[in-house]
Amino acid sequence: MKRQRILVAYGSKHGATAGIAEEIGRTLEQEGFDAAVHPARGVRKVEGFDAVILGGSLYAGHWSRDAMRCAHRNADALTHRPVWLFSSGPLDSSAERHEIPPVPAVAREMERLHAKGHRTFGGSITAETPGLVARALVKHDKGGDFRNAEAIQSWAHQVGEELRAGEKA
Repeated sequence: MKRQRILVAYGSKHGATAGIAEEIGRTLEQEGFDAAVHPARGVRKVEGFDAVILGGSLYAGHWSRDAMRCAHRNADALTHRPVWLFSSGPLDSSAERHEIPPVPAVAREMERLHAKGHRTFGGSITAETPGLVARALVKHDKGGDFRNAEAIQSWAHQVGEELRAGEKA
């Protein structure tokens, strides 16, 4: 039986979302899928993949421009395969405590792409994150790494289960 190919694309300049995407990719690989993790800005075609997981960082209530552009660029092909969306967002532990609904732009993309689901994970801004805003947040003790590997792995596991169930149908 052929291994399903899963694209995990992320839109983020500074790596927090990339780290989440890499964790999703590793988990899917461990579950027997062929996962490819790539920056969303470089994704031109999704036709070679059986499913797509697209993630973007949240900033001031907006989703990553690169993730949004990837979704629009590949909209026709994405409607013909299972799609899940994720966000890296709050700079606190709220994503661990309760399910955070997608911001309006992501909710619209979910509907447009008929996405099977969405999950918001904690974000990350540390001293290594470049940029004036990041430096100011860290200086005022507002930064931190709030990504939870166990929550990311659990969600990726659920996606894998849905993909296997869809393959049997």
